[in-house]
Amino acid sequence: MFSCKNITCGYGKITILENFSIDFSPQKFTALIGENGCGKSTLIKAIMGFVPLKSGQVTINQKGTVVDLHSMSPKERAKLVAYLPQHTYCPDYLTVAELVELGRYAHSNGMFNRVTTEDTERFMHALEQVGLVDMASKPVNTLSGGQRQRAWIAMILAQDSEIILLDEPVNHLDVRYQYSILALVREIMANTNKTVIAVLHDLNQASVFSDESCLLKRGEKIAHGLTHDIMTPENIKTGFDFDSEFVPLGGRSFCVPDVSAYASFLPKK
Repeated sequence: MFSCKNITCGYGKITILENFSIDFSPQKFTALIGENGCGKSTLIKAIMGFVPLKSGQVTINQKGTVVDLHSMSPKERAKLVAYLPQHTYCPDYLTVAELVELGRYAHSNGMFNRVTTEDTERFMHALEQVGLVDMASKPVNTLSGGQRQRAWIAMILAQDSEIILLDEPVNHLDVRYQYSILALVREIMANTNKTVIAVLHDLNQASVFSDESCLLKRGEKIAHGLTHDIMTPENIKTGFDFDSEFVPLGGRSFCVPDVSAYASFLPKK
């Protein structure tokens, strides 16, 4: 079990999350959903320790022992939790292989340690998983947006952490790559039993790919549970102040906005 227990955090004097608690199910994909500014990304950053906690704990159960994640060194923490931020930066000279190699730093004994055989195997396996073996020698910044995101995912796979945190991993991609990246994450989960927690803005992507969803509003947890139970017109109205209906398709429910309130502004047929 991976948990946030009564955490309070924010930026300066502004509190975003207050006494916030959540248990994440192991080996499941949990989507964090909610309107802009509700605390989704802050929660991810608080888990990582990038936003200091004013109170509370982030804990993980390791072989029956509950451990405070923030009591660990950054390298020890990185062995358990991998993080892909909203915005990534890569120097022009860095190749795909070199980027993926950075994911093994948590397992090295120093900055200048030689690459081991195990490291090389991890690099290649990660590149195989994301379909970029043939592009290993290419500079990351010459790739398409979807390919670059796959390269970053390969880096966190090489890190070989139990838990993967993704902060808006597909928002800047076109729709085909959005779905292919999330499908890749699901495939990786099936093969490696990782736990994934992702901030998603598209409710239908959450509906398709996540096992569980947590709906936040103004730093509070409005609803948390199985995604098909969370995706209701009532919850979306509470979380987004937005009218909608859900249409079943392929065993999932898809959100359809109620545009009747905008009827006077819509183009005529």
